[in-house]
Amino acid sequence: MKDLSMSYLLDFYGDVLTDKQRDMMQQYFNMDLSLSEIADNFNITRQGVRDAIKRGETVLLELEEKVGFAQKYRDIIDNIEQIRALAQNISFFNTAYTRGNDDIAKSASEIMKICDDLSEL
Repeated sequence: MKDLSMSYLLDFYGDVLTDKQRDMMQQYFNMDLSLSEIADNFNITRQGVRDAIKRGETVLLELEEKVGFAQKYRDIIDNIEQIRALAQNISFFNTAYTRGNDDIAKSASEIMKICDDLSEL
């Protein structure tokens, strides 16, 4: 089974790999090609592809361990979703149990818009 987290790390740190190594890893993790298919594409042995992918995995994992950008990004996205959900609750409760306050509704709406904008980055 292929590790989906490796595809995620490849998106973050793929530029630190050689072009050939990055292309092999993209074909393997993102395009779901077999080692044999990739070997044919690069005119090398299956073992050569496997070694290049394993070296690439090591580089990406070590980089993530040192800088942690991918995990920090995931955490930020999770927090944005939590903020958005809380803003939706505020908006709901503002109108569900009272006449509603226009300032609260406007603020909740603006928070949700900001969360949407941040999620698109």
